[in-house]
Amino acid sequence: MTSEKKTERKSKKRRRSRRQNPDGTMTLMEHLYDLRYRLGMALLGVGIGAIIGFVWFEWFPFNALPTLGELLIKPYDAIPANLKLPGTEGKLLASGPFEGFMVRLQIGAAAGAVLFSPMWLYQLWAFITPGLYAKEKKFARIFVGCAVVLFVGGAVMAYFVAPEALTVLSSVSSAEFLTALTADKYISFMLALLVIFGISFELPLLVVMLNKVGILPYEKLKKWRRGIIFGLFCFAAVATPGQDPISMCVLAGSLTLLFEVAVQISRLNDRRKNTENEWANLSDDEASPLNYDPQPETATPESEVRATAYDDDAT
Repeated sequence: MTSEKKTERKSKKRRRSRRQNPDGTMTLMEHLYDLRYRLGMALLGVGIGAIIGFVWFEWFPFNALPTLGELLIKPYDAIPANLKLPGTEGKLLASGPFEGFMVRLQIGAAAGAVLFSPMWLYQLWAFITPGLYAKEKKFARIFVGCAVVLFVGGAVMAYFVAPEALTVLSSVSSAEFLTALTADKYISFMLALLVIFGISFELPLLVVMLNKVGILPYEKLKKWRRGIIFGLFCFAAVATPGQDPISMCVLAGSLTLLFEVAVQISRLNDRRKNTENEWANLSDDEASPLNYDPQPETATPESEVRATAYDDDAT
């Protein structure tokens, strides 16, 4: 590589650097270079996390934490022994020669995406933040933080609901069947349950965001409350992977509670907006009130008027 090419690459790198360009203004090509760099760093983080998750599936240093395999098998072990195939306690069936490896790789990739989520979320944030105002940056930070907390909360709830859901599903026709789940189908069921609960728990954040921008005011939410709650129950019945009543009722009840919290937050937000803006409730042809309150002129007492006239005559 010649010295001219090295100098050109260094100059491009300086132009893309945030230190050399603190206001974030870039050309189209510089935006594409920055997008390529951010995507590469995000994929690198997910790849490193996938390797860690692949190793963690069977081993963790000093046995300080349970392995991923043990964590994922626990809901299956919660199924009563009389409903399972004998000899499958703590084990899943592999129906293909490479099924165990592929399942382990799949779990490792999912664990890596979760473990290194701060890294790829930061890359996403660093790419979009130059185009935001200071107020929008503050709102985006709160939005991302709440989204992560809600997703983790939904996934944790799904993990504790999974044993009950599997027990109910396994008890159907238990006299004719014994449960012996294959690794592929069981892991797919668990990941689908975790993701569906996690994404569904973002509902209140979506409602609050739409209320914040003025698309869903509190009056509309109050008017549509019954229909939305009915829709949440229908969504829970369709979205749960096993269609069992336990996970469906837990998801629907959680979404209803979170929706009510979002409605109350919207009510407080609209009240604050109406307090700040005195003309929000006025019609288009109604005159706006004026805050001008002139001081009334005080009348001059008659005795002072007479005294002033006497002084003028004396002069």
